Amino acid sequence: MDGSDGLTQILTTFASREEALSLARAAVDARVAACVQIIGPITSVYRWQGSVEEAEEYLCLFKAPSEGAGQLSAFIRERHPYTTPELTSVRSSWVDERYLSWAAGETIRAEG
Repeated sequence: MDGSDGLTQILTTFASREEALSLARAAVDARVAACVQIIGPITSVYRWQGSVEEAEEYLCLFKAPSEGAGQLSAFIRERHPYTTPELTSVRSSWVDERYLSWAAGETIRAEG
């Protein structure tokens, strides 16, 4: 692997650690994510249906080679418990080739 495609992290939040762990395990098991880091609890402040809300959430960083970002985001979207989940992608400008090679080996490439 030459590392030209890079690595993408898809960020999203969950209301509970159990929900975060469940989807993280499912994504790694399905080989659409090489790794998922769960951070939290965090506090989110946002406007929802006209009111300012505050909620404890768990932030997840789903990691996959960039060529699989679409497949990973679709996997998360289909299974996420929120009606309107945050799905934000951050593409790495540089990734150690050893890590990228490992991530590529742990995920299934989408058929083009």
